[in-house]
Amino acid sequence: MRLINIIPGRPLAVFLAVLPFALVFIAYAIGSDIRLTENPSDKLLPAPSTIWDTAVRLVSEGDKRTGRILFWHDTWASLKRLGLGIGISAGVGLIFGLLIGLLPLVRSGLSQFVAVLSMIPPLALLPILFIVFGLGELSKVVLIVVGTLPFLIRDLSQRVIEVPKELLVKAQTLGASTWVIAIRVALPQVMPRLIQGVRLSLGPAWLFLIAAEAIASDLGLGYRIFLVRRYLAMDVILTYVIWITLLAVLIDWALRYASRRFFPWAEEGL
Repeated sequence: MRLINIIPGRPLAVFLAVLPFALVFIAYAIGSDIRLTENPSDKLLPAPSTIWDTAVRLVSEGDKRTGRILFWHDTWASLKRLGLGIGISAGVGLIFGLLIGLLPLVRSGLSQFVAVLSMIPPLALLPILFIVFGLGELSKVVLIVVGTLPFLIRDLSQRVIEVPKELLVKAQTLGASTWVIAIRVALPQVMPRLIQGVRLSLGPAWLFLIAAEAIASDLGLGYRIFLVRRYLAMDVILTYVIWITLLAVLIDWALRYASRRFFPWAEEGL
């Protein structure tokens, strides 16, 4: 039997899914134990139990100066910036994706321009954004938009272009206007792709957010990581990294659930 034809059953699939995580954890635990055995005061690889104790302290104990639990304030600040940035990118990307994909005049005028914009490294623009928009919330949100919007526009416009021509011809034959075609024909076709595009943009969006918070912020997950790095507080850093990863996974799961819930035909075979 060829490997390409072997489909794992449910128990084996679960085991294979858990296996990489277990191996990473075991490798870390062994490495941490080796370093701590040689030097009990080593900070580079804290023991898993130390990370757990730190996590419990961060999520439950308030700051001695303000009384606030900074962990949750950092989380809210970062999620707010991320949500605004991704939300603006998704809305603007959907509009321009439909325009470029449906209207040849707009496609001729903007497709190459958007393609060039997508080649600009967003982090290289960070100093410019801080100069133009200041060091407040706006510059951080704008960086996420600048970093994710060109990709979404290109991806969505391509999906609109791929809409079967027969659908467009039939709609026009029935007297549909350009507006009706965009709303009733193209939009339903492109919405699953929008959710998929947002899912793919989450990784870069987190990167831009953490970079902006690390450089100019007084609150946020990225700010806290770069604040404690000077003390080599790896237990705090790893706790925040794990939390960011968990948040990203939960957001991705929610988007995929929404796609399956509202557009099951697009999720067939995934």
